[in-house]
Amino acid sequence: MEKHNADQILNQKLRETRPSWQRRQPARPKKYKSSTKKTEDYVILDFETTGLKAGVDKIIQIGAVKYIGHNRVDTMYLLVNPQCAISPTITRITGITNKDVQGAPVIEDVAHELIAFIGGFPIIAHNAPFDMGFLYALEEITPIPEYTVIDTVHLARRVISETPNHKLTTLSAFLELEHNAHDALGDCLATAAIYQFCINRM
Repeated sequence: MEKHNADQILNQKLRETRPSWQRRQPARPKKYKSSTKKTEDYVILDFETTGLKAGVDKIIQIGAVKYIGHNRVDTMYLLVNPQCAISPTITRITGITNKDVQGAPVIEDVAHELIAFIGGFPIIAHNAPFDMGFLYALEEITPIPEYTVIDTVHLARRVISETPNHKLTTLSAFLELEHNAHDALGDCLATAAIYQFCINRM
């Protein structure tokens, strides 16, 4: 009981010392427009995070890759200091340690850059609600447009029947991709390959 009370007090103090935007609870309802329309120009987006809850957990790595005519033309790939501890579980999954992010920029310093990078392009993501939830959780830092978003999970379910599931790692293995899983850039490149495969089958 005493430990429980001490934990509550500690958690309250941690919340009070965070910037106001970090104290907000989960991200606002969906603001983007889902699409399955084919496009040749797009930005692939992927985040690695401290957990699964947008608005509570933090981004620790950003991957964004811009394609024009299905050709990769620009990349944004960087670590982000979450200003909180990265758990051993997340380090085991992503390979990102607390030491890795010590000298990295905080999200307030790079959120505007990410939005500028995306510009007016549609966003493609694998399991888009996860990444878009974290993106829209940044609205306390910078305005987030109402993007058009294509989810490769939905596309893969429509056109790929050979796999037991439509996880990114499963689809990467099916397509025999060199996939650096749970790395923001590696996941972006795999997502791009999956998208291009799917639209060619549609």
